[in-house]
Amino acid sequence: MRTDSSPGTLPAREHLPAGNAGTPVLDVVIPVYNEEKDLQPCVLRLHDHLTRTFPYAFRITIADNASTDSTPLVAARLDAEISEVANFRLEQKGRGRALRTVWSASDAPILAYMDVDLSTDLNALLPLVAPLISGHSDLAIGSRLARTSRVVRGPKREFISRAYNMILRGSLQARFSDAQCGFKAIRRDVAQVLLPLVEDTGWFFDTEMLVLAERAGLRIHEVPVDWVDDPESTVHIVRTATDDLRGVWRIGKALAGGSLPLDRLTRPFGDDPRDRDIQDVPRGLARQLVGFCVVGGLSTLFYLVLYSVFRQFSGAQVANALALLVSAIANTAANRRLTFGVRGRGGAVRHQAQGLVVFGIGLALTSGSLAALNAATGHPAHSTELAVLIAANLAATVLRFLLFRAWVFPDRREPGPESTVVATHHPSSPACTTTAPYAPLPPRPVPYRQPYRTTQVRAGEAVDDGWRDTTMRLQPVRPHDTDPGDPR
Repeated sequence: MRTDSSPGTLPAREHLPAGNAGTPVLDVVIPVYNEEKDLQPCVLRLHDHLTRTFPYAFRITIADNASTDSTPLVAARLDAEISEVANFRLEQKGRGRALRTVWSASDAPILAYMDVDLSTDLNALLPLVAPLISGHSDLAIGSRLARTSRVVRGPKREFISRAYNMILRGSLQARFSDAQCGFKAIRRDVAQVLLPLVEDTGWFFDTEMLVLAERAGLRIHEVPVDWVDDPESTVHIVRTATDDLRGVWRIGKALAGGSLPLDRLTRPFGDDPRDRDIQDVPRGLARQLVGFCVVGGLSTLFYLVLYSVFRQFSGAQVANALALLVSAIANTAANRRLTFGVRGRGGAVRHQAQGLVVFGIGLALTSGSLAALNAATGHPAHSTELAVLIAANLAATVLRFLLFRAWVFPDRREPGPESTVVATHHPSSPACTTTAPYAPLPPRPVPYRQPYRTTQVRAGEAVDDGWRDTTMRLQPVRPHDTDPGDPR
């Protein structure tokens, strides 16, 4: 397995170990704004459900972003009365801002959030976080649009939700089914690297995070949910939809221009079988061959069309040279992005220059074939010219692939011994560092039972405590699998 210990390297996926320390495995964040009525029933119901059904230590964090009613008092009282409840106060609004701040300050290895109305059935919470605990996935989302989901809501919200996801699929090529369901989770080691790339601080935060994660090759697990619409929701649909469309435009423009530094997230966490060195099989050869053949076939059709057009007003040699030049530039650009996975603008000019050298070799091969044909027959038919050019281009294509792979886009990665790399964060260091292999920290001498203190932070600021260890306590699973507080 390839190992890269440079800053920003993604740590390996691991099943979270069970230890004796009291650090929670799961931190469920509830972002609220003026929710004095619903906050206490939500927290009590969620706490009861997790106490009965969740097999690990947990925490419920209330993220109050600039509420102006009595929500801060309710949150403070819950924090004081329940040891598993923490309270954060932010002085600026924005769900994305609240999630970023609390997730960045949390010490739990699994970070989740849900809306205060608890529209999503809580029985989906354990299936949501289980793939993250096991190390199988990097993010997990609840989906109201999955085939087996059970959803109760009005036609207006149904139409808006499906239309928005169609926009995401059409404009950003998103493959996840539901970007807006307020029921998501992420591994903390993934969040450390992914969250700094997310700019939005409002409702588009979820979508931007998912698009970047998917484009970076991270694994997103989807859970079908049972969901009942809250008729008293305070979300402003028109303003939210407008902000989301602005976000789609911004992300689409950034992805098209290559300005997002997704190179640090280009490989999934952990042991990817595509990174393994297999004897007698060059790394990535099969995938590159398929991509090159597809690009080559389309380039050949493009070349023949251009040749036929140019041949109407020029000789065979001039038409061949012009068609080959234009198709070679397009071919190099397509192979750079699709076949060899080179993103961004770095080295693009050099790659095109090297591609033109390869083009010159192809030109010599095809031009020599035409010259030989004209020498053999004074005035060959157009169909004969095309047949000779097809054969010459097939030979040039094989040569082009070998030169692209060995010279233009070589694999310069140095193979290293198999090892496990994990990322840790130290409060005194602004960037992630890596250590190998992973070993849980020794348990604390005194169980961590004291109530979590209420912390006030301003948006964008980190908490002084920084990142703590991720050793956790395993609790027995209780046999209850339903929530009596759920009216459904």
